[in-house]
Amino acid sequence: MRFVLIAALALSITGCTRWSMNHHLNNAYSAYDRGNCEQVTLELSKVERASRARPYVWPEVSMLRGLCLERQKLFVDAAQTYQFILASYPQSEYAFRARARLETLQSLGHYPLRSTNTGAVRATRL
Repeated sequence: MRFVLIAALALSITGCTRWSMNHHLNNAYSAYDRGNCEQVTLELSKVERASRARPYVWPEVSMLRGLCLERQKLFVDAAQTYQFILASYPQSEYAFRARARLETLQSLGHYPLRSTNTGAVRATRL
């Protein structure tokens, strides 16, 4: 009987943490839909605290944070967040989305294209 009680308690604690993380993530999306990026930031920090053992949610959290930064017109910060996603989670679906957002920011002129080896080319011509 005690074993069943302890097992049920252990499962309920694990479930509560997951439920809490999902609850805060849903709240963050709702706040994003309403345009309340301050609330999004608060909810995402709660998700991060609840998801320490669940790294699969981290790219999604970073993507939503980048979208909010973009909405607040903090384009360089958003671009750096997208680059973080590309570097840290290159195989995730969020890396694909982050690359698309970077291209959009660059095409709109909010984030400059980085020149590739222009210094090296000039040095060889001199």
